[in-house]
Amino acid sequence: MSLNQNLQNYLNTNNSTLDKYIISTFYKFLVLENYKELKIKFDKSLSKTNIKGTILLANEGVNGTIAGSENDLKKFFLYIDKFSQFKDITPKFSSSNKNPFLRMKVRLKKEIVTIGIPQVSPSNLVGKYLNVEEWNEFLNKSNNIIIDTRNNYEVSIGTFKNSINPKIKSFRDFPKWVKKNLIAKKVSKESKIGMFCTGGIRCEKSTSYLKQLGFENVFHLDGGILKYLENVKSDENEWRGECFVFDYRVSLNNFLEKGEYEMCYACRMPLSKENKKNKHYLKGQSCEYCYDQKTIKQKKRFNEREKQIKLSKVKNLKHLGPKD
Repeated sequence: MSLNQNLQNYLNTNNSTLDKYIISTFYKFLVLENYKELKIKFDKSLSKTNIKGTILLANEGVNGTIAGSENDLKKFFLYIDKFSQFKDITPKFSSSNKNPFLRMKVRLKKEIVTIGIPQVSPSNLVGKYLNVEEWNEFLNKSNNIIIDTRNNYEVSIGTFKNSINPKIKSFRDFPKWVKKNLIAKKVSKESKIGMFCTGGIRCEKSTSYLKQLGFENVFHLDGGILKYLENVKSDENEWRGECFVFDYRVSLNNFLEKGEYEMCYACRMPLSKENKKNKHYLKGQSCEYCYDQKTIKQKKRFNEREKQIKLSKVKNLKHLGPKD
């Protein structure tokens, strides 16, 4: 099924509740020898739209999160569909009343998701995909090992029941956790291990890594949490809490609508209403998790940034912040 067909199916199902902007996340592991040429082509196609977001291109594949109007997304997806290697990408969708991104960037990277081990190649070796029903069944078997491959601050606001939180700061730390908690503890290579993440990309690469280490029964949630919430029936939902996303929405609830969390722009921790009542919370400057970890110089910079944001709102201007 093409990207445009996936988009049309989403529109047909959700058109009555859609906001102005549609957000799409997508990825695919494949050998892209011409990824530098693709950047030029993507930039040219996207310049004809008002789509914003980020697309990463590397020799190992493509990874994108973009947002725009229905017409603009159809226009760009129609362009991508011309490339045969991208036809079987399965995107995830949600919507928002404003574009969650400030600019459009197509970037060249060494990896589309960084694990730091060049030998890991999901296009050559990967675990078994589980759909929603299979995943729920997997979650409820007591001997199975379920690992959340996301960062600790993401896990802190929501996860699947019975899952393990490795408490990593970034995905690059995942191999260290595996060596300490699976290899060093001599976990059987025949153990059934299931992994998940937001959109499927990190857990897919994790399965490739574990397969490379010799683990035989490795599984991952196809399409990640976002695809799960898009397809699961409400009475069969095993997700607990909200799902962290890397844009202004911060978190999504079970209906893929903006959740209750906001972000501390000093340390990027998601904050609940209760967190914001803490005496150490200063909007845009600090929260209970970081107030004693930042230098005076950093605090002054955060304070100045918050002033500029407020000023731009008064003048009805966009505050873009740093380019990277």
